[in-house]
Amino acid sequence: MHLQKGKTNCITDVPGVKVGHTTLYEKLTEKKTICTGVTAILPHEGNLFRKKVRTGSAVINGYGKTTGLVQVEELGLLESPIMLTNTFSVGAVWQGTLKYMLDRTQEIGDTTSSINIVVGECNDSYLNSIREQAIKPTHAISALENATNHPVEEGDVGAGKGMVCFGYKGGIGTASRTITDNLNTYTVGCLVVSNFGRREHALFANLETTQIPTPDGSIMMIIATDAPLYDRQLKRLAKRCAAGLGRTGSRIDNGSGDIAIAFSTANVYDHKSDSAKETASFLRDDHPVMNDLFQAVIETTEEAVIRSLMQAKTTEGRNGRVVEKAPI
Repeated sequence: MHLQKGKTNCITDVPGVKVGHTTLYEKLTEKKTICTGVTAILPHEGNLFRKKVRTGSAVINGYGKTTGLVQVEELGLLESPIMLTNTFSVGAVWQGTLKYMLDRTQEIGDTTSSINIVVGECNDSYLNSIREQAIKPTHAISALENATNHPVEEGDVGAGKGMVCFGYKGGIGTASRTITDNLNTYTVGCLVVSNFGRREHALFANLETTQIPTPDGSIMMIIATDAPLYDRQLKRLAKRCAAGLGRTGSRIDNGSGDIAIAFSTANVYDHKSDSAKETASFLRDDHPVMNDLFQAVIETTEEAVIRSLMQAKTTEGRNGRVVEKAPI
């Protein structure tokens, strides 16, 4: 039995969550094409450094180039937007996000020492002339400034512009579920950048077996919820992304970066406090609602991957390569 879908079936169904894209597409020469972008996910509308959110992550296969997950693992807190882009643009996006946060938070680098910025990536070099390093810090800032809580644009947009999934055009996909526990209703949303898989492995459709010579690929999976969970519980949610990914047919290949990040918008953590103790209420691990949350993660991860294929369009990239829209 499937869970109830959210109002718009998007990660932005979780109250406060905003998503923005910057998309770049330009034919430079016959062989060179810029086909890439940036996607920004903001857990709430306030200052993310001053009002941190509880976070957990899971590295399902570690062939990826993220920033910030070491501190997330250590402290269980997120104090920046979650940024997504291509492999060679992690640095530029990190730099742009840093400027965005510095411009809005005087104490960073002044009365406090630093900020931990989280950036994830997938390799879009099959379609994108990635060596051109077209993404600049300003593109990250643009994605952040464009972020809204409206239904998320999906497919070949933002960080998903140059991605390939199961041998067809992949990219951004999202889905949401709602769970009712007595008097409480919780929402779980997922956003993915899909860039993995081979046609013969797909479990959701009978696809052609003709292959294109893409790398093993990767996927970034971002889970948002308003359920009151702390970092260890959120890591448990992040791990369940693997089950949703497996439902699509992924083998989680050797050269694939399969990384999940889960955050809760409940129990926001103040950067500064005069108290030596922190008091907050969280769900019990053994309450039946936890199993429903796990199911929501699995369902939304699976559906977000499929939606990324359904919403993407046939795209021409570098060297005249054309990746078709999936026939689903």
